[in-house]
Amino acid sequence: MAETTGGADEPTPKGALGRRTLLTYLVAAPTLTVATGLAPATAAAADPTAPTPPSLAEAADLGDLLILAGLPTAHLLVLTMDEEGAVHFRLPREEVGQGLTTAVAMLVAEEMDVPLAAVTVQLDDARPELLFNQLTGSSNSIRSLYDPVRRTAAAARARMVAAAARRWEVPVDGLVTRDGVVQGPGGRTASYASLSVAAAASESGAVPGLSPKPKPESEHALVGTPTSRIDSRAMVTGRMRYTLDLDVPGALPAMVRRPPALGGTVDAVRNEAAVRAMPGVVEVVVVPTGVAVVAQTFGQALDAKDALDVTWHGGTVDGLSDTDIRAELRSAAPPFVLPPLLTKRLDAEFDFAFVSHAPLETNSAIADVRSDRATVWAGLKSPVVAQQTIAAAVGLPQDKVTVHVVQGGGSFGRRLFFDAALEAALVSKASGRPVRLMWSRIDDMRHGRMRPASHHRIRATYTTGSTGQVLSFRHRVAAVETDFRHGLGEILTASGAQLPGGNQAFAQTLFSTTVHSPYDFGLTSQTLAEVPLRMPTASWRSVYSANTRGAEEVVVDELAAELGQDPVAFRRRFLKTDQDRTVLDRAASAGDWGRAMADGFAQGIGFHAEYKSRTACLVEIDARDPKAPRVTRAVIAVDVGRPINPRGLEAQMLGGLTDAISTTLTAGLHIDKGLPLEGSYSQFHYARQRNSPTDVQVIVMPAHGEPGGAGELGVPAAVGAIANAYARATGTRPRSFPVHFPVDFEPFPR
Repeated sequence: MAETTGGADEPTPKGALGRRTLLTYLVAAPTLTVATGLAPATAAAADPTAPTPPSLAEAADLGDLLILAGLPTAHLLVLTMDEEGAVHFRLPREEVGQGLTTAVAMLVAEEMDVPLAAVTVQLDDARPELLFNQLTGSSNSIRSLYDPVRRTAAAARARMVAAAARRWEVPVDGLVTRDGVVQGPGGRTASYASLSVAAAASESGAVPGLSPKPKPESEHALVGTPTSRIDSRAMVTGRMRYTLDLDVPGALPAMVRRPPALGGTVDAVRNEAAVRAMPGVVEVVVVPTGVAVVAQTFGQALDAKDALDVTWHGGTVDGLSDTDIRAELRSAAPPFVLPPLLTKRLDAEFDFAFVSHAPLETNSAIADVRSDRATVWAGLKSPVVAQQTIAAAVGLPQDKVTVHVVQGGGSFGRRLFFDAALEAALVSKASGRPVRLMWSRIDDMRHGRMRPASHHRIRATYTTGSTGQVLSFRHRVAAVETDFRHGLGEILTASGAQLPGGNQAFAQTLFSTTVHSPYDFGLTSQTLAEVPLRMPTASWRSVYSANTRGAEEVVVDELAAELGQDPVAFRRRFLKTDQDRTVLDRAASAGDWGRAMADGFAQGIGFHAEYKSRTACLVEIDARDPKAPRVTRAVIAVDVGRPINPRGLEAQMLGGLTDAISTTLTAGLHIDKGLPLEGSYSQFHYARQRNSPTDVQVIVMPAHGEPGGAGELGVPAAVGAIANAYARATGTRPRSFPVHFPVDFEPFPR
């Protein structure tokens, strides 16, 4: 269970504007519709107070840049209330299980003074007018939506109050709202339902005598309270409708036979006539990614695509295996040649394997492409660029392509790309009929996108003695190129990323605006070199931070040992801020850091800060069998500024912990001659229930300020904590992850 403590509001400096400024109301009868506009405010800069100067990520992180980019279009958020009093909010983000719809519904219910059950959140279709403002990623959704959603709902509440004031001919300052009802003098009441038409029919968005400002955080009754997800019952009862659950008339199942190597293309289909004659087969078509079979059932489509006899052109990384890729990465991260003078040094190298996103719902989409229009349904985190790309691919104007965003069954970064939606559209066009495309699990593991492999070289210099100091900390990261060709969610930046050097520019920007050290380690540098192998990669949860900061936390433990200090005390000494130390102290105290443990058992700790948030993770591990280690307990303290739903935050941290357990200990992809060997969950060893701790405590720190990011936060600290616990339990310092990574299965045929 999440542990929460009371919050406190931060005062606003005299004369300062809030981060957002309300601009307009949009009204359309007979339902009340409100949209919010934004304008940037000037932020005060903080003076450096630490020996290590602040990095770019500390001064202005990627989330800040995305918020700034989205400001011109943020006024297009839309909320409606119908004549029955139901509130509907159109969310221009994707829900993939992270709990975003619940958090947004809580913000709406809080500001409108309505029960949470009265709020419905609908995922918005692709809306190209939302320039830079319909991308789901980088722990940015709540950060960017917090003020706009509150202002939208506050404006709607103000309109209800104004409508009641006009009806009763009384001043607005004598009216209050509660549970969807306006209450007035003399015991008069009017439900929002009874006022919605009058509120919508008002000639102006202005509300005389009433300023539609959001409530002060000190008055929040719902926001900040642990709340169960609004969609949890639908999930556990099977009523949640994912893409392939949708009933699209005439849409037939489709599957694709894929090449035996990444990036391969079709040369010829040798037995097309025979496959067409198989039971249920309706069409066989060649698309850029393989050979698609359309059939009456998925079983028939699967049998037919497996029966295809295809000759292939070569792929993009033919012949490359893990050993070759690792050698290229080592070459891209040059060693530290000259030893430091008059100081001691600690050198360490780390390797991280490729990792599948492995969402429970494989890639899937429904498409109906006709001569004059097209409609697509899919789980999409960048629907605008998907719409724009699909329109170009099928030869239609953009405004003739409708893209419906459907809730996704997991993502972890995978659904930033729209491979299935584009592929389904091409199959539909080629076959002349609507199709329901499904990737098999093997397709998703082997041809889906993956977290790139990386190699890390770290050198720290230090002095010893009672006042031992870390003088410098240098980290060189070499990684297979991460694909950012989705851009910022629209075609301009996506096209820019496809230009020579464009993707590298995106990579360097993202790395420098997300990765930073929280420690005062003197001269500190973190650099990235990417190897441009043409592999289907994508941002995986925490992107660069999971590996980069995870490796650094291992080195921090080793530095503590070199200086003869306890790992927690060492971190506490060198962390930059009091907030950081408070979080570390909370985890260490609640986890009983330093308690005696039997041989083969140990504790480990890690710390991470990103996107205006911070977390410390303490784990206990049973490594009596070093080849089958198991995390038995975890304590996580987390400070995200202002948590909207502490229960949702708890789930985020649990998910990050499970990702860290998996990828640190057992889960990765082996590349063999241009293709991953793993093809199922039985082969990709993601943590099962038996590998997960039954004792996990998540401590949510007191609320303050505005919300920080949470989605990416939970992995890096846990990676460091697990690796450090393993080292203490076994006496072996891990340098390659996952630590237990054999090919202990018979790979499926290529």
